[in-house]
Amino acid sequence: MTSPTPTPDPDRPTDPAHAALFDAVATEHGAIYGYGHVSAHSTPEDNWLVAEAMAQHRERREQALELLAEQQVTAPLPAPGYQLPTEVTDPGDAAELAVRMESDTVTAWRAVLEQAQTPQDRAFAVTAMTQAAVLTARWNAVLGVTPVTTAFPGGSESAG
Repeated sequence: MTSPTPTPDPDRPTDPAHAALFDAVATEHGAIYGYGHVSAHSTPEDNWLVAEAMAQHRERREQALELLAEQQVTAPLPAPGYQLPTEVTDPGDAAELAVRMESDTVTAWRAVLEQAQTPQDRAFAVTAMTQAAVLTARWNAVLGVTPVTTAFPGGSESAG
């Protein structure tokens, strides 16, 4: 049995800079949803990190929605639900999902940085990328992954 192919969002802009920002907001919507699952399965010791991550994603999403509005671009709506990339049943799964979401967020904001046409959008994208990369590192530390960071977050480049 095959699953239906999702139809593209008719509101997604064709302009590359606007499309990248649109996609980054959609990624933020998904991360906020995903953190509900992370929260439900994280240890009490990691609740501070869950709360911090959720607050950052909500604030960043709201600020990015303002950027879209200023540019007269229709913003993506959050989906009623999202398909998680993995099953989350314990704290390890929760931390792995958080790393995946933060990595996806870094990648989305890197695309905004690469396509940005204004200093305001570039500065916002750099800050968003940095914040998500720091959260990725914090979740990698929870998992005991070393190194906790990558040389070029959001890209396929390698340091070696």
